[in-house]
Amino acid sequence: MPTRIFLTSGDLMADRRYDFARDLQMKGDLPGAADLLLQATDLAPNFVTAWFTLGDIRETLGEPDAAITAFRKAWDGDPDDRHGARLRLMRLGAEPLAAMPQGYVQVLFDQYARRFNSALVDDLGYRGPDLLFGAVLSVRAAARKPAFFKRAIDLGCGTGLVATAFAKEVDHFIGIDLSPRMIEKARSTGLYAELEVGDIVEGLRARPDSSADLILAADVMIYVADLAPVLAESSRVLAAGGLFAFTTETHAGEGVILGAGLRYAHAAADVREAVEAAGLNLSLLEDRSARTEDNIPVPGLVAVAAKG
Repeated sequence: MPTRIFLTSGDLMADRRYDFARDLQMKGDLPGAADLLLQATDLAPNFVTAWFTLGDIRETLGEPDAAITAFRKAWDGDPDDRHGARLRLMRLGAEPLAAMPQGYVQVLFDQYARRFNSALVDDLGYRGPDLLFGAVLSVRAAARKPAFFKRAIDLGCGTGLVATAFAKEVDHFIGIDLSPRMIEKARSTGLYAELEVGDIVEGLRARPDSSADLILAADVMIYVADLAPVLAESSRVLAAGGLFAFTTETHAGEGVILGAGLRYAHAAADVREAVEAAGLNLSLLEDRSARTEDNIPVPGLVAVAAKG
């Protein structure tokens, strides 16, 4: 889900050079596009979108040092980092792995909201909610408990796909998402008793202790570098016997990495350790792919953690 936004330079000539550069970029003339972008930044030194696009081109041309310089200019010019320049710097090894910029995530999903369901489900074969539903039913069946929950929190609720999957099993659904446009889509489903725009950790912190029976996060942890804060707050908010079910992408190495798709992938051992550190019991951890890209299932995990 690449984000492509335009932040005007405030200089008409610089903006026009940017437009010409994008035309050359689309036609495959990357050196020519880079020259025009440099002209645009000469006219408007704080032209964030031009710097970011230049960084993208330099990286494609195999010029990492020049790409790093351009991405730093883009990040410096926009503290909210709506283009995600810091993520590109992380991928280039110029910045340590850190949290995903909230400005970038909000813009990404605001742009994606209108076509989210069709693009994700139809184009990528997205199956995160179904994986969570099956995992929760399995854990409940093994514990010989009914799969009905009075209060559930849907983290990163998006357009409401998770609530749709769990509609008959949840009495009171709460949705939290950083994107206002996603919240609008979720509200239109009529499945949520409460909806709020905000960061998922902050949203959990506002909830009372032991106030939820189920917390769900489908395709959310791929935008979370450090699982610890989400798991710690989930542990506090869950009532005894409650479940936290989530999906994440994974990889064969150790720890967490930022993949080529600018999404975080967590090793299975990393997930286990984070769950245990939060004081939760790992009831289920299975290799399951939540999406397909280029006709190849993206390696993933589905996890269910229980509060004792």
